[in-house]
Amino acid sequence: MARVVVDVMLKPDILDPQGEAVKGALPNLGVEGVERVRIGKRIELDFAEGVDAASVEEQARKVADALLANPVIEDFTIASVEADAPAGAS
Repeated sequence: MARVVVDVMLKPDILDPQGEAVKGALPNLGVEGVERVRIGKRIELDFAEGVDAASVEEQARKVADALLANPVIEDFTIASVEADAPAGAS
């Protein structure tokens, strides 16, 4: 099984109100010195056994480009990870 992780983030010049809200709350937690917070999303795609490994990244890119990210305001990156790793680990 091949696992691909797609990380989707707002483009750097797009306002991130969630990130700003988290940044604003940090002093209430006693956390100081954080200059910037950006919020994104992580999607894991587990491909079935037997899927051509060479095409996994290409297929993940197709999914990310068409479904997972809004190309007007978001960028995405794709990384292959160990399929034996627990979901959510990187």
